[in-house]
Amino acid sequence: MSNRKALRPERPYEIRESLASFAELVLRAAQKAQAKSPLAAALCPNLVRAPVSAAANAEEADDTGSTRDFLAKERIALREIKETRLRLRVLKAGGYLDADDHWLIDEALELTKILATIIRNRARGKPRSRT
Repeated sequence: MSNRKALRPERPYEIRESLASFAELVLRAAQKAQAKSPLAAALCPNLVRAPVSAAANAEEADDTGSTRDFLAKERIALREIKETRLRLRVLKAGGYLDADDHWLIDEALELTKILATIIRNRARGKPRSRT
């Protein structure tokens, strides 16, 4: 966990910032994994695409005019973070994910929980908080 703090001394509490930061950290982990083998290199493009897509969809959700559009974008972000977690787990199982990057799997789970809560609350009619 000490590497986690070294990489990101402040944990952003705003979900859009958290997703962008997570995408950047996954990119760095993918760069390291890609250098390890051709098989890992084949898995890495989708590993990078998913968290970037999640961050982009969350940003777009902020500008939607309707609850339906907001929920659609947030659900895409949720699916992309779940995909990221799966790909990180596969790379870890194959021995391609550095030990100091294993915490990203837990971070993906936390982001999944946060996005699921946002979706659930908004679907129940609770307004978005703008912090």
